[in-house]
Parts: sequence; structure tokens; C-alpha cells
Amino acid sequence: MTFNIELVAAIVFAILALVLLWYLNKRKVSFSVRTLIGLGLGLIFGLTLKENSLIVEPIGKVYISLIRMVVIPLVMVSIINSISNFEDSSKLKSLGIKAMGMLLGTTAIAGIVGIIFGNIFSVGKGIVFEGGENFVPKEIPSFMEVFNDMLPTNPIKSMAEGQIIPVIIFALFIAFAIIMEEKKNKEKVAPFKAFINSFSTILMRITRIVLRLTPFGVFGLMTAVGAKNGVSTLMPLLTFVVAIYLALAFQILIVHSLFILIFKRRSPIKFFKGIWPAQVVAFTTQSSFGTLPVTIESLEDNIGVSSSTASFVASLGSTVGMNGCGGVFPAVVAIFVANVFGIELTLTHYILMILTIVVGSVGIAGVPGAATMSTTLILTTLGLPIEGMAIILGVDAIIDMARTLTNVTGAGLAAYIVDKECK
Repeated sequence: MTFNIELVAAIVFAILALVLLWYLNKRKVSFSVRTLIGLGLGLIFGLTLKENSLIVEPIGKVYISLIRMVVIPLVMVSIINSISNFEDSSKLKSLGIKAMGMLLGTTAIAGIVGIIFGNIFSVGKGIVFEGGENFVPKEIPSFMEVFNDMLPTNPIKSMAEGQIIPVIIFALFIAFAIIMEEKKNKEKVAPFKAFINSFSTILMRITRIVLRLTPFGVFGLMTAVGAKNGVSTLMPLLTFVVAIYLALAFQILIVHSLFILIFKRRSPIKFFKGIWPAQVVAFTTQSSFGTLPVTIESLEDNIGVSSSTASFVASLGSTVGMNGCGGVFPAVVAIFVANVFGIELTLTHYILMILTIVVGSVGIAGVPGAATMSTTLILTTLGLPIEGMAIILGVDAIIDMARTLTNVTGAGLAAYIVDKECK
């Protein structure tokens, strides 16, 4: 039997890393710092020991499973609890319209940012297309299919499959029914409202327990990213990756900051410091949907957004108007594919691209890899070869981390701006 020194080294490193994260928790080191340390250790571990480091990948998978376990009931109960306690139904209507406008507006601007950076870096030029014939694009559903899928024909099935929009709609129906019935017979509704309130409290406790595991989960997830996506994978597409990251950074640091300065007349620093824990989790889990509990908690506890607004807008933002997946990314990819195949894009193409980005951003599920659907829609609408997406699949996981971070920041921004109570 051969002695695998690298496997032994991987086991020792993993044990030391996990013990360090546990020790830092005991020493009351902040959540964000511990999560960042877990991120760095995981990346170093994966890049250094490659497949041997994957012994800790199950830790990341367990963490993701626990997040998904709690997120659907948390979103549903939080929305019912928050909206049923709205004293003025007109405020709810106003909140929904403003939230949608903010989410779609920032996504449209994100598309413009993607176009600008894609052209500045001339992404795709000089790259030879190979192997595209093996790429199988996702089938794009019609508008009516998308609309029908959003309706909760079977709420239990929607919950089991993690379909957030039908769950939100079902929760809204329950909340509105409570409000209407409460006006006629308050006594009959009171026990159910008390149950929902208690259930919400219990779910938040479960969520906090799960979130304590975040640094460990991040360590496992980033180890897998480092092991499966080495430096050699990045080199041929380095310009594309840099363009994407800079465009996403511009969207967050410049566009989002300007929105806060214009609409809230406040320094953006408070918002960015408050949303930081959610950004770290989003970057490592690559799931806007899975980050929801952290996003809601960050908005409420760190930024001061009301519970009703945080739950409703953050949940909506995990599927609608995703700045990263629905805005910046498909715009840069469209320019990338056009350059690879030598296709010149006109002003008409760019206008059509932005319009499609806004429409296509509605209903993108906040799960890893969902940006493929949005990008396929853009490429098809513009008449570009969707086979060109095969070229960037090797770096998609690396890009998805920054995409998801941008999605979550955009959703948090919308909640912060439309919430009147939060100054």
C-alpha cells in the first residue's frame, strides 16, 4: 500500500484550519473576519493540494443544505408575519411598486455598465472558438410558461422545489386574507397570527444557529473552488474575468453609492458596512437565494431596515432584477461572443439588449448557474451564436461568486432605499 503524503498533509491542514476557526469563534472574533479567514484558508488549501483537499468539500455541501432547509419556511413565514401587520394596505402597494422599480432600474443600469466595460476591454477578441458544438443551451420558456410557473398551483410542491416566486405569491395571499378577515372577525384571526409570530421567532433562532456554521461552510466551499478551478483555467480568459469583476465592482461601488446619495442623502459607508456579512456569504455560496437569511438579518440588525421591508424586498430581489446575473454578466458575455465570432454590434443591438435584460431579469431563480438562462435569452434575442457560451464555462464558478455578491447587494440596496423608517 502506497503512502500518500499529500493526503496526510490535506488531513492535517483541514484539522488545523477547522480548529483555528473554532478558536476564533471562542475568542469572539467578528463574524465577517472569521468568514474571510475561512474563505482565504479554503482557497489556499484547494489551490495547493488540489483533489486531496476535496476531503472537506462535504462540509460546504452540508452548510448549503442547511441554508436551503431554512430559507423557504423563513421567507414564507416572514412575509406573512410582516405584511399581515401592515396597518395601511396602501403602504404595501407603494412598497411593492417602488421595490420593483428600484430592482429593475438598477439592473438596466447594470446592463449599460456591462456594455461599457465589455467594449473597453474588447472581451473575446483574439480567442479561437473550439468545442462549441458540444455545448447544449438551456431551452428558453415562453412568456406564458414563465408566467404560469410563477403562479402557485401547488404551494407545497413549490416549497419542496425551492421555487421562491410561487411561495412569495402564496404568502401574499395568506397575508392579504388575514388583513381582510381581521377587519370582520379579529378574534378568529388572532390565534393564527400568534402562531405565525411564534413560528417566525423559532425560524429566526434556527437561522442564527445555521449561520454560526458559515465560516466552516465557506472553508469547504472555497476549497472546492480552488481545487476545481486552478490558475491555469483562468489564464486564457483573464481579460474576460477582469472585465466582469471590474464591471461588477463599478456597479456596487459607484452606481449603488450614487443611488444611496441621491435617494437617501446619506453616506453609503453605513450601508456597505451593514451588508458586508451577506456579501461574504453570497460570494462563497454563489446563491442569492441561499444567502437570504443573512441578507435579511444584515438589513434589520446592521442597517436598520424594518422587518417587513427587509423580508419582502430581499426575498423579491433574490429572483427579480439581479444586477449581477441579469445585468452585467449577460451584457459582457454578449459582447464577448460577438467579438469571438466577428459580429459587429450596432446601437440597435445595445438598445434591444437593455430592454431584454430588464424583461429577462424577472424570475431568474437565485441559485448557482442561473445566469445561463438570462444570457441565453440575450444571445438568442440578438441573434448571436449561443454556442459561444461554451468558452466561458471553465471560469463560470469563479465569476459566479462576484455575480452573486452583486445580486445580493442590489437587493439590499433596494430594501434600504424604499424603507421609509430607515434613515
